[in-house]
Amino acid sequence: MSRTHVIGAGLAGLSTAVSLVRAGHAVTLYEASGQAGGRCRSYFDARLDCAIDNGNHLLLTGNRSTMRYLTDIGAEDGLVGPASACFPFLDLRTGERWQVRPNAGRLPWWILDPRRRVPGTRARDYLSGLRFAAAGGDSTVTDCVGDHGSLFEKFWEPLAVAALNSPVRAGAASLLWPVLRETFAKGEAACRPRIARTGLSGTFVDPALVFLQGHGAAVRFGTRLREVTYTAGAASRLDFGGETTALAGGDSVVLALPPAATATLVPDLAAPEENHAIVNAHFRLPGPAGLPDDTPFLGLIGGTAQWLFTRGEVASITISAADPMIDEEADVIARETWRDVALALCRDPNPLPPYRVVKEKRATFAQTPSQVRLRPGTRSGFANVYLAGDWIDTGLPATIESAVRSGHMAARAIVG
Repeated sequence: MSRTHVIGAGLAGLSTAVSLVRAGHAVTLYEASGQAGGRCRSYFDARLDCAIDNGNHLLLTGNRSTMRYLTDIGAEDGLVGPASACFPFLDLRTGERWQVRPNAGRLPWWILDPRRRVPGTRARDYLSGLRFAAAGGDSTVTDCVGDHGSLFEKFWEPLAVAALNSPVRAGAASLLWPVLRETFAKGEAACRPRIARTGLSGTFVDPALVFLQGHGAAVRFGTRLREVTYTAGAASRLDFGGETTALAGGDSVVLALPPAATATLVPDLAAPEENHAIVNAHFRLPGPAGLPDDTPFLGLIGGTAQWLFTRGEVASITISAADPMIDEEADVIARETWRDVALALCRDPNPLPPYRVVKEKRATFAQTPSQVRLRPGTRSGFANVYLAGDWIDTGLPATIESAVRSGHMAARAIVG
């Protein structure tokens, strides 16, 4: 029986492996580290004395690939969020709070209701979003919606920075339209926000490993692919450093690795070369870190971070496009962001609670027009080698949804 060797157990690799196993294929999943999940996982932090996620992720119910993946691994109840689409925001400079609340159905009448839209905006302002549909390959976010005004500052900028992890004046506008088309353009039911119920590993990773091992897949940790031997336009051997695996006829390989690592294994592969950072900070509070109205997240305007998440006694913030502060001391970042968190949670800013700052210098590729053009497709150019990862050309920004969809694409290419 032919076998697929999936290299990398992040969400792209897990998605690939799960899809192939469901299609009846034999799979071996390899991971260089000692745990699966990649940039989407949880771990126990001794300083906080609790489990935290290595990053914060907000999903929407319109993320169809992710929702299918969770159903496949039996974890469809692993996400929580409001019963209807609601996006709460706080302007840290003025203390003003509001909610963006899309309506049911495709006709966006919510923009006609001042109680549902961003304060200080008019209904016609939102028509600027249609420019993303016609955005060319060289267009940036600000080319489409400008760089000033309430709607830009309080909606387009936080949305674009979160989705693209790039400054809005450089972020590729072409990547935002698919996000809008699959969520907001479909109405309230497609844009209900969701976060992991207990943590990223408990929702996305552990159930997938249980599923794979329960269906006969082999999972190998601590196994790093060093080199691929190619013969007659196809991969013929995998070198794991002291151990080699010869590929039989019909075998295939999926490289579900970051772009730089993939480029070292596939000759002449064009891939994005620039990256942007994300910084997360987690604060352990003496009691439940609840937000007003019991919402699990809050958009922050006018502060250092763009989003605040709460789960149990932990309040977490996310700073996207964080290159300017990636080299700041953790203590400086914690003190600066805790002021915002304390204000959002109506708490005394002193003293600084126990914290953990997590820096990811290469969190995503730089989603600028020039780098987007370097995204390869699923097929590598070698007959039996396929690519997966949030950075390949899924048509979406480099998000969880893109990572999972890339795995589905690779599995379909192999099965097909």
